[in-house]
Amino acid sequence: MTCRRALTVLALALPLTAWGAVPVVGDNTGSGSSYPPSGYGTSGAYAGGGATAQPSAQGQLFMQLQQMQEEISRLRGMLEVQQNDIQRMKQEALERYQDLDQRIVSGAAAANNNSAPAGNAPSDAGSASSASASQAPAAGTEPADPAKEKLYYEAAFDLVKAKDFDKASQAFAAFLRKYPNSSYAGNAQYWLGEVNLAKGDLQGAGQAFAKVSQLYPKHAKVPDSLYKLADVERRLGHTDKVKGILQQVVSQYPNTSAAQLAQRDLQRL
Repeated sequence: MTCRRALTVLALALPLTAWGAVPVVGDNTGSGSSYPPSGYGTSGAYAGGGATAQPSAQGQLFMQLQQMQEEISRLRGMLEVQQNDIQRMKQEALERYQDLDQRIVSGAAAANNNSAPAGNAPSDAGSASSASASQAPAAGTEPADPAKEKLYYEAAFDLVKAKDFDKASQAFAAFLRKYPNSSYAGNAQYWLGEVNLAKGDLQGAGQAFAKVSQLYPKHAKVPDSLYKLADVERRLGHTDKVKGILQQVVSQYPNTSAAQLAQRDLQRL
């Protein structure tokens, strides 16, 4: 019995003896870090005074990349919207161009079908302003007068809308003689080609369209006039010239309705 009690006391005392044998490293030994680490209590909880840990350099870089990706996505969305708007405007411009061209062709056909017999006097239909435009002096230029030029040009254009192509041709030709340097001159030169084409005067139409790029090379009507010139050359049978003119329109004026039509015609050649 005494021996058994001694063994029990020895077993209970052994863990305490072993624990006391573990060396304790002081904070001022300089041989290593103390345990628990600095800033932590004996329970292992962080005791840094409530300060929030700052993100690491990798974390900051990751956040910056995320922000950049979000900004790129936003810019892509804006770009897609702008591209859709541009494509829609191009399509609308092309449709307006084709519609106007078709109306002129239809008007020319109607005018030919309703033309008066030979020897009869031409009709007096048309507004007073249209008549005065067709009877304007044919020689001599006048000083710049924007208001007067605008009225003169609009009177000539009224004749186009009225499908009176003979008078319209005379009015635009007279306008160009009086106001060759007008801000409306480029448009007048182009429409002179259109009305001559509607009349069936291919030579006159070709000359008028060619002069747009020759006399007004910076004008917005240049690509349209070149495309029309290619059409005139095709009708005249000058197929060797057609391809070169269409390629010029596509290469020099790529973002225009005329270029889209020229590209289509090139694919058909």
